[in-house]
Amino acid sequence: MWEAYKKGYKAYLQLEKSLSDHSVEGYLHDVTKLTQYLQVVNQEKNPAALTLKDLQAFVKWIGELGMGATTQARIISGIRSFYKYLLTEQLITIDPSTLLEAPKTRRKLPDTLSFEEIEQLIGAIDLSSPEGTRNKAILETMYSCGLRVSELVGLKISCLYLDIGFIRVIGKGDKERLVPIGSDAIKCIKIYKDRVRSHQSVSEKNQDILFLNRRGNALSRVMIFYIIKSLATTAGITKVISPHTFRHSFATHLVEGGADLRAVQEMLGHESITTTEIYTHLNRDFLRDTLQQFHPAFKK
Repeated sequence: MWEAYKKGYKAYLQLEKSLSDHSVEGYLHDVTKLTQYLQVVNQEKNPAALTLKDLQAFVKWIGELGMGATTQARIISGIRSFYKYLLTEQLITIDPSTLLEAPKTRRKLPDTLSFEEIEQLIGAIDLSSPEGTRNKAILETMYSCGLRVSELVGLKISCLYLDIGFIRVIGKGDKERLVPIGSDAIKCIKIYKDRVRSHQSVSEKNQDILFLNRRGNALSRVMIFYIIKSLATTAGITKVISPHTFRHSFATHLVEGGADLRAVQEMLGHESITTTEIYTHLNRDFLRDTLQQFHPAFKK
């Protein structure tokens, strides 16, 4: 009885939501989990007959299977999407998933680098090679602007407003934002453009891309990861780091310095302030030092 509903839901996800095949399969898998549960407990109910209590029992069941909070939250999100479709198509009149609560997921604060460690990484670059000049410009830009790696590799020359200290970044969902860029990063970009990039043979489709590989093509995200891992080894930094570490460090250092959270949200291109709030959970040493410095009860 559920197959007809799932078939219609699949068409809805593909045609109306324009989701990828992978995403569609994920959503259908969530509904399949629900039907598996109904078989286990011998309940032959159709979607319209299920109540909030039925769905809560299902959530308890997937929890008992050993699924983590994040996986449970994703499945619940899929069930809500399914019921939203049923409501939209007027196949049900009441949505039982409206009050269904997902388990709280703990948001882990990502690893960050101190300013000294970032200096160490940049100091490990071999500036005698063209790639070294480029890599220094890359790292300075990443730390100065807090870019996602996809934003960095897609950064265009036409989006540089270095004379006024800004770059235009095309982020998730093709949303654009203006981000300030520091003087060190500006200086490194100019050196790279004048001494390295201007002497390269650039492929036609990459004429406007700032950072290029030896063949004149845009760098891949994997290449940026490799550059950073290699420099970390050279610099003797043992933390597990990635291109995103620079973005986390950028945000953490801003918040630690007292920057307004809304300003940080704008610079990072976060749609929700909730995403930015992760950076308010600063390390305990910083908080303790702040209290000792400013709070009367902590002063010696």
